[in-house]
Amino acid sequence: MLPAAFTTRASLAAVLPSSLAALSGGANALELPALDHVVVLVVDGLGASSLRARSGHARTLAPLLGKATTIDAGFPTTTASALATLATGTTPGEHGLVGYRVLDTANDRVVNQLSGWDDRLDPATWQRSRTVFEQARDAGVATHAIGLQKYSDSGFTAAVLRGAEFVGGRTMADRFEAATEVLQAPGPGLTYLYVAELDQLAHAKGWESPEWTAALETLDGLVASLARRLGPKQAMLLTADHGVVDVPVSGHVLFDTAPELIDGVRLIAGEPRFLHLHLDRPEEATAVAERWRAVEGDRAWIATRQEAVDAGWFGPSVHPEVAPRIGDVLVGARKRVAYYDSRDPLDSGRGMIGQHGSLTADETRVPLLRFGAAG
Repeated sequence: MLPAAFTTRASLAAVLPSSLAALSGGANALELPALDHVVVLVVDGLGASSLRARSGHARTLAPLLGKATTIDAGFPTTTASALATLATGTTPGEHGLVGYRVLDTANDRVVNQLSGWDDRLDPATWQRSRTVFEQARDAGVATHAIGLQKYSDSGFTAAVLRGAEFVGGRTMADRFEAATEVLQAPGPGLTYLYVAELDQLAHAKGWESPEWTAALETLDGLVASLARRLGPKQAMLLTADHGVVDVPVSGHVLFDTAPELIDGVRLIAGEPRFLHLHLDRPEEATAVAERWRAVEGDRAWIATRQEAVDAGWFGPSVHPEVAPRIGDVLVGARKRVAYYDSRDPLDSGRGMIGQHGSLTADETRVPLLRFGAAG
């Protein structure tokens, strides 16, 4: 049986829509009270299980983590998909960012959704949903997105943060200081605050490394400081786009060395813990999936596109425009493994330790912690 992708009462898709509704005193899925300003702090890669495991290094965050303050990020558990879900309040089957690397059907190529934007891929149309920031702007709410300056004019930023005024900050502390300044402005406000450092360190060193733990300690102190500065009707919500699994080199599976796994596979998209296989003959998806199950079924979930859609992996519905972007066959790691193609001349991703993308609880479950007047 295939696992479900959305199992908690609220998911990442509810966070920004609820925050915007609270600014006008409206009912919302998170049951937030009427607020003047909400800061939504997204800590890239901060899974609930990792925070729980390092609770002694997060004296502000860890005591707030519990069953009621843990939500599903959604799926796939990759930054491009999850941040689009957060920003739009819709799921990948609707907004269209269905993975890290996806098939651009119009140009018959695989495109990186974080860094592969060019004049053949329009952020305004490829990401199909209206963002919550656009809705907030139109409602007269001051809306800011605080992140790394190098992302200010990227295609991905244009796709998921459109409608917000971008504010750049080089360090984690710089970005928290920018949030403090934004909170001082009068009138209703919705602020997105992005922390990249934990995910970056997880990829390079692993989330179990001392470097990752030190970054968590820094984050914890900055959150505590910002929380103390919140006004009586201001709130901060801390969440994440996905968790992380550390994959040892012994867990690297070179799937191309098994001829039956690549027979009929034309293009490979996704990422090492969640492959999208696009076939020469899509009508053979069931046969290809069965071959993969025979070899990898003990350590991966394998589904055809239709099976994944029926299981709700990409949300309650998948738009016809989005469906071809999803692989004909999907391979999601459920053990501490990652799937690589040794024919790749760039050896893409083989140096990463911390990885994500699949459906394990370590990847899908993230915190949703409340500060200030969030209730």
